[in-house]
Amino acid sequence: MADSLSVNVGSLHNLELDAKQAKTTTNEAKHFASSIQKAIAEFVGTYVLIFVGCGAALVNERFPITVVGIAIVSGLALTVAIYSVGHVSGGHFNPAVTIALAAVQKIQFKLVPVYVVCQIMGGTLATLTLKVLYHNKVDIGVTLTQYSNSTSDLEALLWESIITFILMLTICGVATDHRGSKELAGVAIGISVLINIIIAGPITGASMNPARSLGPAIVSGNYKKIWVYIIGPTIGAVFASVLYTFLRVTKPTQQELPYITCEIP
Repeated sequence: MADSLSVNVGSLHNLELDAKQAKTTTNEAKHFASSIQKAIAEFVGTYVLIFVGCGAALVNERFPITVVGIAIVSGLALTVAIYSVGHVSGGHFNPAVTIALAAVQKIQFKLVPVYVVCQIMGGTLATLTLKVLYHNKVDIGVTLTQYSNSTSDLEALLWESIITFILMLTICGVATDHRGSKELAGVAIGISVLINIIIAGPITGASMNPARSLGPAIVSGNYKKIWVYIIGPTIGAVFASVLYTFLRVTKPTQQELPYITCEIP
């Protein structure tokens, strides 16, 4: 009787996959961004976002581009910032986003204060730059996120929480989930900002970002109702990230392949 030699093709394939994964992990470790690089990326990205967003608000005072124009410019600015330096730091550019991701352990807690400080600094410097460049041509106060007396504090808080919830849910779906389309993440996140500003911009200014509100407040010295723009976005972002943990499917550690046995006479 002829002897049979069994070859486990699945095992061999798994060994090849393990070797490739180990090599990839080693290469990634060599090119892993440092905390300083991440901090600088967050500073620069937030600066770009708020410089362009607040700049659009200033332009609107002289050459009306309406809330739709401001929304488009702000959404595109975030998209540009994400694709420019988002791969370095994760592309938060928003203290509420950073806190929300830390709450579900998607970012190390030790990076939270570093990110938040850099984001606020980026927003403040961006507003200060606009103030210097525009001189007295336009009042920098128009960049403040405020709401009228007809809107109560609770209503403004709910508005900011809801629109930030939408933004954060988009971020979780396209950027933190392995099933999402990460190539289009920047576009999707930018669009979420665009639609939120169109809906809520005329009511609260549609901040969705404590750094966006704190920057102009620090430069102008006007902190009226600033707590709404800190607490509201943070609540909305954290709620969205926690909710998405229940929608997330655990990524398999390795693909299970069928074991094929070949018999050689």
